[in-house]
Parts: sequence; C-alpha cells; structure tokens
Amino acid sequence: MVTDEERAEAPPTTAEAPTTPEEAAARVDQLRETIERANRLYYQEDAPELADSEYDRLFRELVELEQAFPDLQTPDSPTLRVGGAPAAQFSEVVHATPMLSLNNAFSHDEVRTFDARVRRLLALPPAPEPAPGLTYVAELKIDGLAVSLRYERGRFVQGATRGDGSTGEDVTANLRTIESIPERLTEPVSVEVRGEVFIPKLEFARINAEREQAGLPLYANPRNSGAGSLRQLDAKITASRRLAAWFYVLIERPPEGTESGAAATVATQSAALDRLEHLGLPVNPERRADLDIAGAIDFIERWREPRHRLPYETDGVVVKVDDFVQQRTLGLVARAPRWAIAYKYPPEQVETLVEDIVVYVGRTGTLTPVAHLVPVKVAGSTVARATLHNLDEVRRKDIRIGDHVVLQKAGDVIPEVVRPLAEKRTGAEREFEMPATCPVCGTGVLRDEGAVRHYCPNLACPARVSQEFGHFAGRGGMDIEGAGWIVLRQLLERGMVKSRGDFYRLTVEQLESLDRFAKKSAENLHRAIERSRRRPLGRILNALGIPQVGWQTAIDLANWLAEQLPPADGEPMVGRDGWLARVSAFLRETAENDPERFEQVPGIGPTVAASTARFFSTEGTRDILDLLVDAGVEPERPAPRTLAAGEGPLTGRTLVVTGTLSGFDRQAAEEAIRAAGGKAGGSVSRKTDYLVAGENAGSKLVKAQELGVPVLDEEGFRGLLAGE
Repeated sequence: MVTDEERAEAPPTTAEAPTTPEEAAARVDQLRETIERANRLYYQEDAPELADSEYDRLFRELVELEQAFPDLQTPDSPTLRVGGAPAAQFSEVVHATPMLSLNNAFSHDEVRTFDARVRRLLALPPAPEPAPGLTYVAELKIDGLAVSLRYERGRFVQGATRGDGSTGEDVTANLRTIESIPERLTEPVSVEVRGEVFIPKLEFARINAEREQAGLPLYANPRNSGAGSLRQLDAKITASRRLAAWFYVLIERPPEGTESGAAATVATQSAALDRLEHLGLPVNPERRADLDIAGAIDFIERWREPRHRLPYETDGVVVKVDDFVQQRTLGLVARAPRWAIAYKYPPEQVETLVEDIVVYVGRTGTLTPVAHLVPVKVAGSTVARATLHNLDEVRRKDIRIGDHVVLQKAGDVIPEVVRPLAEKRTGAEREFEMPATCPVCGTGVLRDEGAVRHYCPNLACPARVSQEFGHFAGRGGMDIEGAGWIVLRQLLERGMVKSRGDFYRLTVEQLESLDRFAKKSAENLHRAIERSRRRPLGRILNALGIPQVGWQTAIDLANWLAEQLPPADGEPMVGRDGWLARVSAFLRETAENDPERFEQVPGIGPTVAASTARFFSTEGTRDILDLLVDAGVEPERPAPRTLAAGEGPLTGRTLVVTGTLSGFDRQAAEEAIRAAGGKAGGSVSRKTDYLVAGENAGSKLVKAQELGVPVLDEEGFRGLLAGE
C-alpha cells in the first residue's frame, strides 16, 4: 500500500488519469502488462522494444494511478520492484544489501522539489534559505548494467548483476575479463563495490558492424550491447567485446576483531568516490562535490551538450546527498532512496523526411532497407541515411516513403528512425515492399524460414562479391594495406581478381595499370599483399566471411582445428601436402558427414554450427581454402590449448603492444597474450605489467618509461610467452 508520505513524494506526471475505479483498474492492468514485458526484454533478453523515454512515461503513469487509487496497488506491482529476475542459466547471488533503483526527474523544477523534500525530512529551512550542513554530489549517470563486486583481503572473489535488486546473477568469470577491473586492490581490505559495466560507443559500433556482417540481429543501444556481452555463458565472448566500468558505491566491512558497528573510513559519498579511486577502481572523473541544489542544476546544464562527445553513453546526472548520516536519516521509499535523484536528459530527437527506402545487398546476401533522408543534424553530426534493418521492422514501425519521421541516434552513435508522424501524412506516402528479385543481379530473393532475413542466394552477385572481397582484404581479414574500395572495384571490374587466391598472383606491372597508380604505389601494394600471405589461422578463417562467424568465433574455430589436427613430423604449412590443405579437407569432410561436430567448438551452438557446415559443403565456398593453398598462403598454426581457463605463463599480467613487430601483427600478438592467460591492454598505466615495443614505438613507449613499466623487445616477448 502506498503511504500518504510516499504519495506526496512521487514525481508529478502530465498523463490524463482515468476518472472511475473501473477505468483505472483496466488501465493499471494494461500498464503493468506493458511494463512487465518491457522489463523482461530489457533486463533478461537485452532486446528492448520501448525507448527509455516512453518506458519512463508509462511507469510514471502507473505510479500516479496507484496513488490515486490505492486499492489497485498489489505487492507484485512493477513500481515496487527493481530490474528483472535473474536468468536461469546463471547461479544466483543474494545481495547482502539490496541494490535499489533511483527515482527520476525530468525538469529543473522536479530537482528543486527533491531538494525541498530533503530539507523537510532533515528539518532544515526551506529554499532559498541556506541549509547548514547539506551538500550534494553530482555524478554523470552511466547507462550500463549495474553490478556488485566483492573483494576479500583485497582480492576480487565474486561479482553479480543487480537482477531483481535482492538476487542477481553470478558473472564473476565474465567480470574478470574487463581490463579496468582490478584483480587486487591497492590495500588488503574487504569491501563490496557497486557500479556500472558499459560498452564504449566505438566498441558498440564495431560489434554491430560485425554482427551485421555475420547476419545477426543488431543491438539496439550500447546498454543492451554491454548487458548482452556481460551475460554471455562463454567468458571468451565477453573478453572480445572490450567492456569498461565505473564504480560509485563503497560498502565497507569492519576489520577483523572489531564489532559490526565499527566506524567506516569514509563518511560521505564524495570521500567514498575518492576512496574507490585510491583502491585502484575506475571512477568517473566527471563529478562535482560540495554543491547546493543550484550548483547541481548548473552541473546538469553544463553536460547537456558536451555529453555527446564523451566516448561512453550517459543519459543523465545523479544528484546525491553527500553526508552518509543524512542519507540514513532520509532512508528509502518503495524501490528507491530518498537521498538521491536521477535527472534524465530527453533524447535528442529531430524531424526529417523519408525521401526513399533503398535496398542494399550485403556480404552474406542479406537485403537491408535503408531510409534516405532529407539531411538533418542530430547529436552533433549530419545524418542523411538510417538503416531500417529488415522488412518486419519497417512494418512494425509503419514507416513509409514520404513520411515525416522522428530521428535520433541510438547511443548517440547509430542513426535510428523512431516513429513516423502519421498526423502529417497527405495520402501520397507509399508503403515499402521488399523486391522480389535482387536489385543488383536480378536473382530471385529468398527468405530464411522462420527468420526476418531476405537474401540474394547468388554467390556470384556483384554486390556480394565486392563486399566479400572487401571483407577478405580488410582489417580483421588478411589486412592488405592499400586494397581499399576504389582499388578493389578496379580489380574486380577488370577481371584481375576472380577468386581470393588471385590477390597473390598479381604482379607489380598489373597493379601499375590501375587508375592513379604509379610504379611506387604499385610496389607498395604488392609488398602489402606479399606480407599478408602469412596470417594466423583465426584471421584467415575470419577473412573467408563465413555467415554468423565473427572474429572471436573464428579464433575459437582455429584453436579447435589445431587440437583436432596435430602437426605431423616434417609437415609443411603450405602446398597441397601441407597443413592448411589438411585443414581444408577436414572442414569439408566434417561439414558433409558430421556437421554437428562443429558444436564441439567453444562458443558455437547449433545455429552457427549449421551455418559453418553449409559454408564448407556448398559449391562455390567449399573449396575456398584450397584456392588459398594454391596461392601459397601460409597460416600461423595456433598452439593446441592445454591450459585451463585463465592459466598460463601470463596469468594475472597485463601487456600492451605498440610499434611494429617482425613476427606478429597487433592482433596476433594480442591473441598470443590471451592464449597465455594474460590480458591485452590498449593503453599504458601503472597497472600495465609489460610494454611490448616494436619498431616505431611512439607515445606508449614514452609513457611506459615515465611510469617505470618494463619494456620488452620481440625476443623478450617470445621468451615471456614461452614461460621464461
């Protein structure tokens, strides 16, 4: 039952409330069903269908109705719960102290109302009178997945998601893969810390690009990308997604031999943030303390626009009473503390016009409808196109050619058409239809049974071929420097490259005949092609463009192949009698005779196994590795994995690679670090154990020398990998 005090504290809403108990009961049932579905999709399936602003509006309407009609409130109402139930595939962790949510504010007036309530409950004079001893801390609100980590004597022992607030999911192994989370604190203390795991914007864009290439559904925003990454059953998948974290809650445990009520080392939120930082945990530097409510509002406004330029997503500012004694006096209400409020920025949305919806054919043949828009500026850049993903999405949102639409950027990164403005329709708008034939080659379009994907099945479709060759030559593939789209288009149009192996038969004279090429540029490209002959097997497999097989899965497949096919004495790596030819034959035989065997690969389930089997048993792709064998491509064979997870000569160590190494490219060096049980860092800090420096090492080498981080050359790096 909602108390009178809670009723007075609830934020106002502009929703038009039903006037009779019968109308209210019907609307409450409808709202609860919608919110429960939204919670399940957001917290448990990481696939939201409601925008945050729409969810907040519906939630506030339900709060208001339960206040106006108290008899309608039930103990299982979503207004009394936090988050969603923990997923069944993870073991449960019961939180010693509940992980609560925050009440939201959407205007300066609501922030001032929060301040007035705090003053009243602390018996302080109302504004604008000074409130002695009352100060606030303002912190950027990170749109991530809330987690709790437990350290015993300074060692990380357990981590969990928020779950339903009382019980979360044990994701300890996955949290260990996040480089910014320390395995040991700087002091041997026993504490619980809480914060948010998130995915940086650029990493979000990279993962979605990889998922699109693999024919997988895209993540809707960085929050759900991060949540989906952290809640993987295979920690290697989590490790491949480069998550990050900020921490903002410190729960101290009394030293051994003292009573449970022993004094904590910090008495304020601002001191707790400083303490977390001192212990070696990542804490967001964009915070301000010692503020009155006017200062907190100034902080909110100061970040309204610059937040778009941050490398991570923030959707608001959290304002907290600084003093812990005052926090305890204020206490809790329902699902949230009275001593904090989350101001949420409205999503930056603009209106524009859909001039056309054009279908593009991707590397796997997938047909993707893309809205061509009247160019408009949103979240700091001009947008003229936005993917509509698939026909089902177009129908769900009812987007038509000629519509006025609302546009925003998902996570301030990916342009997204939110909804049409149906009230502006004139009748001239046209519904989009997926073409019956491929717009590039004219082949009949197919649709996956039970799936949303329409695709062109013609393996020789020029659109597919150009995308496939671009993927093969690009980063993550064979990484042929200088083989960009302009060069590839000429090579394909002139018939100089018809298969992937043809790259390795090109001569300097042939390359010199390309438009805008002189002898020097032809020689440079030829050298780049020759360098790419030797690549790690995982890189070669990723370059093939196997549908639904991304970068990490390709590495896992390569490691599995190394275990299945141990080297024979004196066996060469190249040629028809070499190891790569044996790999090719093994993949074909497995695909044709025992396709379910691919499910033995860590991280591969039935869907990806079936896709891999189709690739290596289909005419046109089944012999693709043989073409590279004939061209003299030489794989770097992965060492068979005999180590238990997390064990190896580099266990517990973080290495950063910089400069050019003669025997490794950057990705291969980082793969070797991870295979040996270590972490491959992206930047040098005091937590870096070694810097591996090749030729032309730059600022990272300077920083390592300044911090006293040991520097290894390539020979030293190989020795470390070997356990020397």
